Parts: sequence; structure tokens; C-alpha cells
Amino acid sequence: MPGIIQSLLDTDLYKFTMMQAVLHQFPGAQVQYKFKCRTQGAQLAPYIDEIREEIRRLCSLRFTDDELDYMRGLRFVKSDFVDFLGLFRLNEKYITLTAQDNGEIDIRVNGPWLHTIMFEIPVLAIVSEVFYRNTQPGLDLAEGRRRLDAKLSLIDKPELAGIRIADYGTRRRFSRDWQREVLAAMKACLGAGEGSRFTGTSNVLFAKELGLRPMGTMAHEYLQASQALGPRLRDSQVFAFEKWAQEYRGDLGIALSDVYGMNAFLRDFDMYFCKLFDGARHDSGDPFSWGERMIAHYALNRCDPRTKIILFSDGLDFPRCIELFQRFHGRIQVAFGVGTNLTNDLGPEALQIVLKMIECNGQPVAKISDTPGKTMVEDEGYLTYLRQVFDLPAPPPATAPINRPVPLIR
Repeated sequence: MPGIIQSLLDTDLYKFTMMQAVLHQFPGAQVQYKFKCRTQGAQLAPYIDEIREEIRRLCSLRFTDDELDYMRGLRFVKSDFVDFLGLFRLNEKYITLTAQDNGEIDIRVNGPWLHTIMFEIPVLAIVSEVFYRNTQPGLDLAEGRRRLDAKLSLIDKPELAGIRIADYGTRRRFSRDWQREVLAAMKACLGAGEGSRFTGTSNVLFAKELGLRPMGTMAHEYLQASQALGPRLRDSQVFAFEKWAQEYRGDLGIALSDVYGMNAFLRDFDMYFCKLFDGARHDSGDPFSWGERMIAHYALNRCDPRTKIILFSDGLDFPRCIELFQRFHGRIQVAFGVGTNLTNDLGPEALQIVLKMIECNGQPVAKISDTPGKTMVEDEGYLTYLRQVFDLPAPPPATAPINRPVPLIR
């Protein structure tokens, strides 16, 4: 029986773009990642052996010549990086899985950043698919197809001709086959590529197989690692953006804005970066306020906002995409990355799972999110120190997240 992950291309593009930067800029960095399931009531421990076996299969994969040729054809991918990928494989010794007494599982990835960066997306996809094939066996996909058709009909309208939506849903998909079906349906309904409402997918394998544009630049881990790799913590965000610009020389120019909150991002994203980068990505906090602040910031820094891009990617559904498009279209270029609502909206509640970097070179690292509950760190003292360094307010008192229990159908 083939594994859930059958190709190392079955991951998000930004893992490759960050991996290339790591190869050239930080080849000796050591990191640790930690898994977390934010969905209350989800019991993953009963399936730990099955997850472990799927990871073992993942670690047996190598890039094929055809896949390497595809990677070499991407304009921003350098020849020596493809040569490295030709030798690459994930090593099982860097990942551990432990069942917890409360039914949860602890997953840790610990080792060289260059050799562990590719674990995150396929491991999350494995956890998600193993969970659903055990708890929802034989699920009728008719409801998922009905919901997808309803979404596509929402945006397949003349007044929304300028909307641009990409798939960002690999990590929490219901299954590999379902994601592929969703992408094929979107391409058939909305077209694909330049001028189309459907602009592409973060999944490199499906981009290759379906003739779609692979999408992505940087993720939180890249800026988090810079807390340990840069010369000074307060300058770590500037350091990360400068290193990115050195690597890609103006390509892949979408900056992630929410590792230290919007105030700190705007302080660091000065006129130089405003003009150098194509735009910015929103991934936490109120998206309408964020968009207004980005437009004002560009104008303040002598950039015509209409020449820049704002990319929204935080828990989107199609009605929210339409709201944001109607607010900002014509004032700035607007794009959307929709994840779980595309690839895991079939009736059962989607698992909210992450695998985040928590340490680099023996030092804690963290993201300070504009959305309560998205911050993830093991060392609370470090988090307090990080807030002080970036002059951030203390967080509001924590409240328990409201999640419906995920039914366990056996």
C-alpha cells in the first residue's frame, strides 16, 4: 500500500524557498520544532503507530529526476540547490513521536535546519489524513463537492473578475486525493494563471501535475530563526528581510508581517523595504485594520499603494475574501491564500494542527501573534523578554478557545 506522501514535492513552495536560503546563508543552524493540536477533544494517540509508519515511508522518499528538472525550471531556484536536493532525504532520527496520557501526541523535530525544514508540511498532512481515515471511514464526498461548488459560484461573477485566490491548504487537508480534486475543480471553473481568479497553489507537486503556478515565499520560522542567527535581537526582523533580499535579489518579494505584531513590522519595514519588496502577507489580527494600515504606510513611504500587493492568508473563507476584496480593490493589489476552508470542508470539523519552530541554536524563538492563541513558545520568560525588546504590550488575559469536539467515529 503506497504511503500518504508519495513525493517530496508534496509540500508547500515556501519550504523550498526557505531551504535554499538556509543552504546558502545558515547551513549550520540547529533547530527544534514542536507539534500542537489546537482542536479540543481530538484524540490522536490511538493512531500514533499508523502515523509513525507513514513518517517512515516519508523518510524513504527521494526526489526523482523529473521532479528535479521541474525545480530547476523555477526562475528563483539555483542550480546548486537542485544538486543538493538530488542528494536529499528526510532522516527518521530527527523526529520523535510520543503518546500522551490525555490522548494527545507529542511530536518533536530536532536537528540541522537544512535537514529538518522539510518535515513540517508532510507530517501535518499525514496526521490529518490518518485521523480522518480512521474517524470518518467511507465519508461521502458529496457534501464536500456541494460546498466547493457553492464557493466557486460565489466568486464566478463579473463584478469579482479581479479577485485572486490561491490554495494554501496542504497541511490540514482531508486527504491528498481530495486536495487534488479541489484544485482540478477550481482550475476547470475559474481558469488558472495570469488574469484568472484562481492563481495557483502552494503545493509544488500539484502545481507540477496540474499545470498551476506554485505560490509562496517565507514563513514564520524564517523570521523566528533570525532571533538566534542575527547580530542583535531587536534587529532580527530587519536582518531576516535583508538576508532574503540578498538571496532572491528582488524575487519572491512578499514579506510576512506578523511575527512581532503589526506595530513592530511597520517600524522595521521602512522606505527601503517598502520599495524593495512587492508587498506583505497578513496572517493574524484584524485583516481590515491591517489592510488600511498597509495602504497608509506605503503612502507615508512614498510608494503608490496601487503598485503593491497585500496577501491575506489567515483562516479565510470565500465570503471573507469577497469582503476584503470589496474593501481594498482598486486601492492596492489584493490576493488571497485560502487553506483549510478549501481542502478540509466536507462536514466534519477540521483539525487545527501546527508544527512550529521553538528553538534555534539552543536559544528559544517565538512568534508574537496579533491573534490570541496563535503564539507558541515553551519558555514564557523568553516571550516576556521578546515583548520588552520589541516594545510590545502584555497580552490580554487568556481565555479558553471555543472549539467543538471532533466526533470520533470508529
